[in-house]
Amino acid sequence: MRYISTRGEAAPRGFEDVLLAGLAEDGGLFVPEAWPRLGAAEWRALRGLPYAELAARIIHPFTGGALGFEELHALTRAAYAGFRHPATVPLVQLGPRDFALELFHGPTLAFKDVALQLLGRLFDHVLARRGERITILGATSGDTGSAAIEACRDRAAVDIVILHPRGRTSEVQRRQMTTVLAPNVVNIAIEGSFDDCQDLVKAMFMDAPFRAEMRLAAVNSINWARIAAQIPYYAAAALALGAPERAVAVSVPTGNFGNVLAAWAAKRMGLPIARLIVGANRNDILARFLAANDMSVRAVEPSLSPSMDIQVSSNFERLLFELLGRDAAATARTMRDFRATGRMPVPDPAWRAATAEFAGFSLDDAGTLAEIARWHREAGYLADPHTAVGLAAGRACAPADRGVPVVTAATAHPAKFPEAVERATGQRPPLPPALADLHAREERLCVLPNDLAAVQGFLRRHALRNAA
Repeated sequence: MRYISTRGEAAPRGFEDVLLAGLAEDGGLFVPEAWPRLGAAEWRALRGLPYAELAARIIHPFTGGALGFEELHALTRAAYAGFRHPATVPLVQLGPRDFALELFHGPTLAFKDVALQLLGRLFDHVLARRGERITILGATSGDTGSAAIEACRDRAAVDIVILHPRGRTSEVQRRQMTTVLAPNVVNIAIEGSFDDCQDLVKAMFMDAPFRAEMRLAAVNSINWARIAAQIPYYAAAALALGAPERAVAVSVPTGNFGNVLAAWAAKRMGLPIARLIVGANRNDILARFLAANDMSVRAVEPSLSPSMDIQVSSNFERLLFELLGRDAAATARTMRDFRATGRMPVPDPAWRAATAEFAGFSLDDAGTLAEIARWHREAGYLADPHTAVGLAAGRACAPADRGVPVVTAATAHPAKFPEAVERATGQRPPLPPALADLHAREERLCVLPNDLAAVQGFLRRHALRNAA
């Protein structure tokens, strides 16, 4: 298995190099040179496996021999051993065709744990074998940062620096990052939006001398390994509901397009997914694109679902590359135009190809509260605001065939957003015991302006031990 850049100017490379590189040198994202595909008998053979083994079997083809199956299985077992639910990613039935795939039973109560608990171990494994050190650099709209920090804290060969938009995460999300006082963890609050944080991270990766000096590696979903590690939970849900003989629809609340792209990748591998549903909040660029081919950037508006307060969805570039027939030059040109003008000119045939697989739906804050209240009233289920958006999208865009179940990615524990859940239901969800004292813990962070030179200077001062 080799990986190529969506923009075509970076040399192909293997899994380990892609894991450590994150973003390609030409600004593109790495994708598999060819997609592995499983036949019906192979999917059937995966039914009933423990989640760690299922994950290893699905991810293994993407490693291209860089890891033996038993090596990878040992890493997945370690990654998921601490999850609070024995199924790791349990599937909960809420209605006749409505299911919630609970992805929040990891240490930081969010779906990012499923990928990042494995990613942290992959970094350790590969770096120990190579005798190298790295500085992991990432941006977060709320959940990626805490999950990445938890996965990488105190690791011997890694420093981790996370940028988040100041005042635009929930208090629980912020504290889960800033109360980890490990010596290899640095938190930076940027005066700006998540898109500003993401732009700073991309700019630092595109600065070749700085990237080499700091030995940067990515932990955001621009890193292909993040996507690969998210594919198995869609397989787990579909197999539990009768795949490969029975198709499912998947509804994903998404901002950066990575989680729903993993579901699309599962479909490319042969999993019968009848429809991919994208749930958005008031920052509805993805829903507007799917409805009317309108991929135009607007100002980011804070919402009750802050992890989706995004206008520039990085992972969409991977889908665009496929929609354009893997034409790297056309992808690069389209992305340059998007950066220059704030509008993405997707050719009509490519847009129609997208709408053949994806449906979009957006929900404002009032609708989000109503949806949380509805599922609590009708099913006794507490959904966080992001999951509520996904549930509403799944209901609005469900296939006409009522025999097709709709699986919604439940991306965060309701206790991460207690104010919104309490407003909607009158019930304030408590934090699990391991996090019960979160609000009393000491915080450590640095506030910086949305300025590349300031951020680079700070990194040089605080993470240079990796460059030694």
